[in-house]
Amino acid sequence: MDQDNNILKSKLKEFFGFDSFKNSQEEIIHHLISGNSAFVLMPTGGGKSLCYQLPALVMPGTAIVISPLIALMKNQVDAIRGFVSGNEGIAHFLNSSLSKAQVAEVRDNLLKGETKLLYVAPESLTKDENIALLKEIKISFYAVDEAHCISEWGHDFRPEYRRIRSIVNEIGDAPIIALTATATPKVQSDIMKNLGIQDARVFKSSFNRSNLYYEVRDKIEPEKDIVKYIRQNPGKSGIIYCLSRKKVEEMAQMLNINGIKALPYHAGLDARTRAENQDRFLMQDIDVIVATIAFGMGIDKPDVRFVIHYDMPKSIEGYYQETGRAGRDGLEGTCIAYYSYKDILRLEKFMQGKPVAEQEIGRQLLGETVSYAETGDCRRRLLLNYFGEEYTKDNCGACDNCLHPKPKFDGTQEILKVLSLVKALPERFKAEHLANILSGTSTAIIKSYRHDKLDLFGCGEGHDAKFWGAVIRQCTIRHLLDKEIESYGLISITDEGLGYMERPYPILLTEDSKYSGNSADEDDDELPAGGPQKGGGGGDPVLLAMLRDLRKNMAARLKMQPWIIFGDPSLEDMSIMYPLTAAELKNCQGVGEGKARKYGGEFLELIRKYVEENEIERPDDFVVKTIPSKSTKKISIIQGIDRQMDLEDIAEAQGMDMDELLSNIESIAESGMKLNLNYYIDRNIDQDDVEEIFSYLREEATSDSLEDALNDLSGDFDEMDIRIVRIKFIAEVAN
Repeated sequence: MDQDNNILKSKLKEFFGFDSFKNSQEEIIHHLISGNSAFVLMPTGGGKSLCYQLPALVMPGTAIVISPLIALMKNQVDAIRGFVSGNEGIAHFLNSSLSKAQVAEVRDNLLKGETKLLYVAPESLTKDENIALLKEIKISFYAVDEAHCISEWGHDFRPEYRRIRSIVNEIGDAPIIALTATATPKVQSDIMKNLGIQDARVFKSSFNRSNLYYEVRDKIEPEKDIVKYIRQNPGKSGIIYCLSRKKVEEMAQMLNINGIKALPYHAGLDARTRAENQDRFLMQDIDVIVATIAFGMGIDKPDVRFVIHYDMPKSIEGYYQETGRAGRDGLEGTCIAYYSYKDILRLEKFMQGKPVAEQEIGRQLLGETVSYAETGDCRRRLLLNYFGEEYTKDNCGACDNCLHPKPKFDGTQEILKVLSLVKALPERFKAEHLANILSGTSTAIIKSYRHDKLDLFGCGEGHDAKFWGAVIRQCTIRHLLDKEIESYGLISITDEGLGYMERPYPILLTEDSKYSGNSADEDDDELPAGGPQKGGGGGDPVLLAMLRDLRKNMAARLKMQPWIIFGDPSLEDMSIMYPLTAAELKNCQGVGEGKARKYGGEFLELIRKYVEENEIERPDDFVVKTIPSKSTKKISIIQGIDRQMDLEDIAEAQGMDMDELLSNIESIAESGMKLNLNYYIDRNIDQDDVEEIFSYLREEATSDSLEDALNDLSGDFDEMDIRIVRIKFIAEVAN
């Protein structure tokens, strides 16, 4: 045995340059070399790939490595060839990206016995010609990488992975090693059963990545927050994950125009572009890769310093896998996720139309994500608990909740109410159902079970269902309750919970975080150029009063209504943001290019003096530049007006009625875009009417409100005429 250990360590040094093994690597390798199957659960950065690469190099025959991504195969084949110089044939990949000549080379090396590792996609493994080829060679073992793809409970389920066992039986039996960085007990059981290795030895490393910091932020102005964070960490490599390809492209473009070197990565790009973008990230030509979940599996970049989730992922396993790409070298890694419950609702909507069982699984996984995002408890403890590992420290010191603790309260009475309810019900139910009973929320399903007649119905009506959901979740973390994931999250009481009911003791519970849920829909039109609609004050009252005085004086001097210069929301934004340049001023609500240039000078000078004299520390010392894009419809409308088309014809071409068209034109004009409707007005509206409406807007109107204008003028003029002349006024005077 000692001799075997010495041989393995010498090979480890010879091929990989390491002096010693990490964690359980050596034990796993011995087990595999001895002809045994294994299930390896090891966090990202723990050294999973070595567990099959080293045995493949020392064992007779060829190891078949089943891997999900072409980019991952190329990455690992290049790495192996780098370890074993002078022998290009020692490792190959076999997939659809190869030419006929390249396939012939792979076949030749395999039949000569030169290839020790062959990487194949599960799709390639099922092809008849490949099965026939693999039958002709000696297989040392099969390695199933990213094995969570096998399980429908896993975060990246791939149906073709479930055929692996039958293909292995056809090619020829050999030991199987399944490896993954994320698997709950349920997923682990599903993987082992599907691969037919229920008797395999399980090697499980701790899921705790002590060098990673976890934080969840409210999803308000996330783009601005992301740019600020990256600028505060110059030169550091990072990954930003988005759920849609559209958002990936937009985010990458936005980062670049703000001086941050970034590239997109998603399945909609051609294979060559994806490979080039990935290589540029690995070679540090760029700092940030913006990606869908298609990026990252097995990518060996140890110095990723931050992983940002612009959208919350669909499962805790997906989140853990993706955050695990930070700090693989053991040094710092920051994991920031932006949370809005609206994003969760959108993900639920996407599940519609799928089989009921698949929807149930998806909602259960999403529920776990919501619990993680909204919890006020230690995030590390919740993550580890999800994977069946207990974290005993009260404070991990490396998550937002532990560094900035939420208020705690003695939850003894609340816990006893929860446990009493679960024990009293002859059937088991989900946490949401139990929370509704406790809060006294009478839903249709509660009525159908007659649970609104229970003595415990409404016993906790002083709190809402969300509060009781948090208590149930914390009871689960403390093992007083058990949640059976296999049964779609049904809750049952544990022996520990029964013991607590007999002998209760004080348990401090944490209040959950509150999030605004403020998030725009994916396909919303662009906001006006002035940025998000804030309003509602909250700025510097002294500066706001000074800005109003300046506006009043300027209006008197220019003989126009004050609102034409800047509306109240614009002044409120100035009192919050303290803009010092025209570019910053345009970030204020209702301030377009024309207004900034025409009226902005005096306002900027006033703000500059105020900031200097009062030593104001501005909230941000930069402005995030936005992508100057508009929806396709709005671009078409602008082009139609430029070509002097009748508005009725533009409306018909866009499939709109006139009301919808005018709403779009008003939005375009209010964003600062210069529009010339004189051609249409001259042909369709009486000149005297135009002058009267124009005069009202200049001299009598007290705000830019369309509703006020229609109320004041509708008895004398046609509504459409009022709206069109008002657009002319905004374009020519207000802007």
